[in-house]
Amino acid sequence: MWGKLSITSSFALKLNLALCLAGCFVIAGLPRANAQNAKATPSPTPQVKPDEQEIDRDDVISVTTTEVLLPATVRDNTGQLVPGLTRTNFRVFEDSIEQPLSDLGLRQVPVDVVLLVDASSSVSDNLDDFRRAAEGFAAHLASADRISLIQFDDRVLLLQDWTKSIAQLRRALRRVAPGMFTRFNDAMLLAARDQLPRANARHAIIVLTDGIDSGRGTTFAAALRAALQSQTTVYVVSNTQIERAKKESELSLLLSASGSAQRFNELRIGDLRLGLEALDASERSLEQLTRATGGRVYKPTSFNDLERIYREVAEELRHQYALYYSPLNRTRDGGFRRVRVESTNPKHQVSARIGYFAPK
Repeated sequence: MWGKLSITSSFALKLNLALCLAGCFVIAGLPRANAQNAKATPSPTPQVKPDEQEIDRDDVISVTTTEVLLPATVRDNTGQLVPGLTRTNFRVFEDSIEQPLSDLGLRQVPVDVVLLVDASSSVSDNLDDFRRAAEGFAAHLASADRISLIQFDDRVLLLQDWTKSIAQLRRALRRVAPGMFTRFNDAMLLAARDQLPRANARHAIIVLTDGIDSGRGTTFAAALRAALQSQTTVYVVSNTQIERAKKESELSLLLSASGSAQRFNELRIGDLRLGLEALDASERSLEQLTRATGGRVYKPTSFNDLERIYREVAEELRHQYALYYSPLNRTRDGGFRRVRVESTNPKHQVSARIGYFAPK
């Protein structure tokens, strides 16, 4: 995979970047770089050092296979998953040219899932809800599937490497501890780049977060690029609605006070308004991230909904179609190939990532 990963260091710059990126990110404008010959391996405890300013342009992953694996989710017009489809129910286009699906176009393949949990202050009071939801999620996976656990706050910590054992996951979940800041972009980049799946396995990341990065590390653009380069499907369980309700309630209370009280609380009122703007920007970025990778955003209004949502994601992964095709364009130029998946039934909605990076 190709590209330069840059660093921003202030919250204001982070907010402005998020506001711009949500509407303006264009994949065709991404820069290219040389592919790394050796495949990256997961580090025992993946962390971004505080003084790390830049990641090498060649420190990326390349797609070397001539066959593309394209996970796809199909829902009907009521939002229900559609089972039982065959290869003839799909059409795949690469750079607007239809591609022939292989004879094994709907192979059943395992999935390697990274559970990412935001342990910063916005989530820390509800980590028990996450632990229960994560255990329930693991219980709904197939026996061939694997799971790993990463916590992020002011650090990014690998708490459990790939495992099929719910007992191991349960022990790792006990080690999740609350922190302060939110290195969301760093966590996404490292989960996509370093926590690699098995050959021929699907790769998914499920993250519980409000998505508001502290602005101390990698950019959102780099995190999104890493997810596309590693062909990862990203699902976000966003607590933005929960945080929004808290901030709006407090802001309404302060604005209903007398003029003198409002002047006294002027700084807090300003902080709340900035916080609501940050949540708006974050939601746009999270929508962009999941749409580009073929995933989905869930916005619970209560942490009590986590178990149900994680169960829904597990159900989707179990009913996801794995489309295989050999690209007609065999040029090894490292370029981005834009992909579109359609259903032959106009009532069906297909979710799949927007493309992949060719080998070089």
